[in-house]
This record gives sequence, structure tokens and C-alpha cells, in this order.
Amino acid sequence: QTKTNTKRRGYPGRDALIFCLLLILLPAFFSLPGCNRDNTIKYSDSFTGTFDTVIQIIAYTDSDTQFQEWVSQAETRFRQLHKLFDIYHEYEGLNNLFTVNEMAGIQPVVVDQELIDLLMFFIDMDQSAPGAVNIAFGPVLSIWHDYRTSALDGGAVAVPDQELLEAASLLCNLDKVIIDTGENTVFLQEAGMQLDVGAIAKGYATELVARDLIAAGMTSGIISAGGSNVRLIGKPADERSTWQIGLQNPDSNPLIPDEPPLDVLLVNDQSIVTSGDYQRYYEVDGVIYHHLIDTKTLQPARHFRAVTVMTPDSARADFLSTALFLLPIDQGLALVNQLGDCEVLWIFPDNRIEATDGMRAHLKSAQGN
Repeated sequence: QTKTNTKRRGYPGRDALIFCLLLILLPAFFSLPGCNRDNTIKYSDSFTGTFDTVIQIIAYTDSDTQFQEWVSQAETRFRQLHKLFDIYHEYEGLNNLFTVNEMAGIQPVVVDQELIDLLMFFIDMDQSAPGAVNIAFGPVLSIWHDYRTSALDGGAVAVPDQELLEAASLLCNLDKVIIDTGENTVFLQEAGMQLDVGAIAKGYATELVARDLIAAGMTSGIISAGGSNVRLIGKPADERSTWQIGLQNPDSNPLIPDEPPLDVLLVNDQSIVTSGDYQRYYEVDGVIYHHLIDTKTLQPARHFRAVTVMTPDSARADFLSTALFLLPIDQGLALVNQLGDCEVLWIFPDNRIEATDGMRAHLKSAQGN
């Protein structure tokens, strides 16, 4: 019989619960009974406090001691990366993105190599979809963040004036972000500029942690960063041939675990990342204002309810799920065809679904199961 050891540390707050998109489906799809190969046991643990979400680690191994070493390693690494990519807090002895933003228009900031690597990863990905995602978009995103936070915390409920957003957009010039890879410095040339790496940071961190765990010996496991970002390692060490990942219906209630998924992906060794209008949002006069802001209109994008991307690298998947949510379907399809090794599912506002052939081939519904 399959043995499962499940633990939980910490309790998710309001934001973490909003982020638990696929996480609520994990017990249903990761706890199927069966005999494990080589007497391995399936373990599960989770923690909070990084990237504003619940991180869940699932792995097959023959030792609780080994599993807890992996969890400790993952938690330590996530906390380190969270601090480095944090735009809201400063930490003693660490130059992070908060530091870079504070020094905008003043001086370059020497940062860790991993922050340089994150920014250079974005610069590389930006070449495939120029301007769709902008890490210098912080001045605009911070306005939306403040209005959303006010509404969710019981304060004023309003939509920012377009004039305010347009004034902030003048400070969002990516060309004025100077990255010196030789000196390991980042300099924002104009006062008031702000970097915001929310479109890539969680996926980038998840990929780094996954690679660390693989190097530490994990061959069968899952990292779920809030459920909307799932990194699969190997395949299940039981009788199943693939992992089964539930895709949330945008109209379902994420706090009701028994609601059926929209569909189920049957895959191994992939990253599955979803961007949706139901993740972080507030409502004004019956209109939803979510956190995925179009860099051209400065308003929440309205093309889709959700976009799910499947590709091996979690950082790439995170960038693409955001970019493809913000791009119209014709431009999105062109980007996917250009990139290769990337499968996508789009859910439109009228609940119509489009998907690449490769994505459809992995859906449980397409296999008559």
C-alpha cells in the first residue's frame, strides 16, 4: 500500500488563500493509492512566508529524514531568493530590489549574481515578446497595488485615474535600467523608477529550487508554489505513469476543495504555470480589476480569463503565462509557434477554450478517461 506522510507548517493569510489555485486540488490528484516502487514513501510538507504564497513540496523517497532535508533545503533557498527579489522590504546586509529602487536616480547598486541573472533572464525573454512584460513597470503596478490593497483591506474602493497611470508610465523606460554584468551593479537612471519582477520571480525561484533538489538526489517530486506554479520532477514513483495536475475552472471557488477541475493534465518533467484574472483582484461597480496590467493601455488585460503554459523550465513558463495573458490570441499563437517547446491553453471571457495541439494531447479529457 502507498504510504503518505503529510505535514503543514504555518497558516496562509488572505493573499495566500487567493493564490491557492491548484493547491487545493493536490490531495485529490497527488494522493492516489497504489504500490510504490522500491518501497518508497510519498511525503508532503508545506510552508509559508515566501513569495506571498504557500509552497508545497511532495516527493517519493525511502526516508523521512531525507525528505525533511529536501524541505529544509527548499525553504531556506526560497527564503533567500524571496529576500533578494523583494521590492517591499529591506534586509540588513543585503542589497535587493528594494535597495535598487531606493537608489533610483542616485547611484548604481552592487547586487548578488543571482539578481543579475534574474534580470538578464528577463532581458533575454523580452526579445521574444518585446514590451509585453516590463520589469521597469513598477511605477504603474505600484499604483494598482495600492488601490487593490485599499479595497481588500476595507479602505477606499476606486479605480486609479488614467492621467495618474500615464504620468507613472513615463518612468517605465526599460532602456534606463542599466545592468553592468562586469561590476554586478544595477542602476535606474531616473528618480522614481521602480523594478517589479512579479511576472517572473516566483517561477525563476521555483526553477532554481527544483534544480537544487534534483542535484540533492530528488528523482520523483513536485514543487507547488501557490498552486498556480507547479514544477514536476521525474514521474510518480508508484503505479502511475504520469502526474495528474488539475486545472482550475476560473468560475469555481478556490476555497471549496471538492469542486471538480476544468480538466487534468497528465505529464512528467514539466512546469505548469497559470495566469488568471481571479488570482489577485478587487471589484468596483461590478467590474473586476485584476493584477495583470497591459503595458499599453495601463489597464487590466481583458483578452482571457486564464492562460496556462506548459514547458520544462518554470522561469520560462512564468514569463510566458504573463506575456500570453497580455497578448491577443493571434500574437500569442505567433509567439508560441516561434518559441517551440511550449504548450498553452487559453480560457476566454465567454468560457471558450483554445489550446495548442501538444497541450490537448496531455489533457485527460482528450484521452477518454
